[in-house]
Amino acid sequence: MMPFALGIVSGKLFDNGYFHHVEIVGAVVFTISVFMLSLAKPLQYYQIFLSQGVGMGTGLGLTFVPTASIAVHYFNKRRGLASGVALSGSALGATVFPIMLNHMVPKHGFATSVRATGYIVIGCLVSGNALMRTRLPPRSQRPGATTPDIKSFFTDYAYLWSIFGLLISSIGFYFPVIYIQLYAVQHSVGSSLAFYSIAILNISSAFGRVSGNYLSDLYGSFNVMIVFTGFTGASIWAMLGIHNAATLVVISILYGYFSGAWLALALVAISSLARSADEVGARTGLALALSSVGSLVSAPIQGALPYERVPLDSTRCIFRLCYVRWCRFFHRCAHAASKSALF
Repeated sequence: MMPFALGIVSGKLFDNGYFHHVEIVGAVVFTISVFMLSLAKPLQYYQIFLSQGVGMGTGLGLTFVPTASIAVHYFNKRRGLASGVALSGSALGATVFPIMLNHMVPKHGFATSVRATGYIVIGCLVSGNALMRTRLPPRSQRPGATTPDIKSFFTDYAYLWSIFGLLISSIGFYFPVIYIQLYAVQHSVGSSLAFYSIAILNISSAFGRVSGNYLSDLYGSFNVMIVFTGFTGASIWAMLGIHNAATLVVISILYGYFSGAWLALALVAISSLARSADEVGARTGLALALSSVGSLVSAPIQGALPYERVPLDSTRCIFRLCYVRWCRFFHRCAHAASKSALF
């Protein structure tokens, strides 16, 4: 929840021209939190909660929306593709780190392994901050720049439908990410391959983010997103077919590809509703902050259902229904968005 909930703050500051200020603060908080995580002791849940949940969540919340929004300022014709390429980096990182830790923890221990990732994080954050530049100067130095009216966002029906759809979909979106390993082990798939299913899922997500956003430049972000929403929901249903190694790999690839495209398309679709470049950060951040409530309520529900005499098969069906509803909501949003004046 934290990476999205803080989007309303970081997005507003990004629109005001404080990109590097927010990025540096977020990078420092995130890096310190990674090293604090390495000091966590066994059975001390509060230490992990504070370092990873609160600390790293805060750092990521300050950096995510500005880095996801900055590419939008540089492109008009290929905005979706540019955003997809930028967002594919997080999927690549989510592929490398699990594999790295899986090999390091047994040999070097938890603390040393986490600190090693911390040094990699420092290098990535420093190079990222050094390479990224904002196209627009701070709002105070721009003649004719306007301050986004947050209240007016709530009279934009296309925007409201988008937020509502994001909230509903976030309830079921992360279910396979959390449970695909457990489901695979329960169906006699080797634990080693079950672990790598997350890496397979994430690398597929990188391709989905690029190709899905490329299609959005050709056919419209809302139109393409409706299609990928349906395929994402279908891939969740397809988890019913996991019974061996081959089906696990295929479904991991399919869900990773379609869900990655969906996530990247959501950000492009939200930013396309901005009336000017001055609103991109605020609209994106507010939408993610409000929709993060779905992620917040989803985690405890997903965690409790399999242990309350509800099998994973039934649990998955419950969260798949959220995607069915989401298709209807987003169709209305797309219809309303077609009448909006986009910048």
